[in-house]
Amino acid sequence: MSTTLTIRDESTSGETTHELTLDFLTERITVRELIRSRVFQEVKDYNAKQADTFHGLVQPSEAEKTLNGYRMKKWRMIDWEKQFDAAVAAFEKSQILVLVNDTQVDDIGAEIEVATDTLITFLRLTPLVGG
Repeated sequence: MSTTLTIRDESTSGETTHELTLDFLTERITVRELIRSRVFQEVKDYNAKQADTFHGLVQPSEAEKTLNGYRMKKWRMIDWEKQFDAAVAAFEKSQILVLVNDTQVDDIGAEIEVATDTLITFLRLTPLVGG
């Protein structure tokens, strides 16, 4: 039996900017597995639809940030493994925060309980410009 988790991205003001659902077959996953599943699904969806805008956790190379995601200069397939590596690096540098039931999880190996009422939030931090 699988459990569906709703994953949402929020801005620093608390506004939901993107939402997706993922199915898991196990009762517990690590943060790394969560990021992997999320990145794999969003890249798979983008590549299948050949959409103009990529709604993903991290910005692909050769893409520009837009209000609703990332626009590729020229459409191309995105490599999910490169996106996953970039997402893990961003998590490890605290550029992406993962909240589970409103509690920040900062260990990529930490386990998360997979239940229908588990709330997963990703928060991307924007570096400040200037000094």
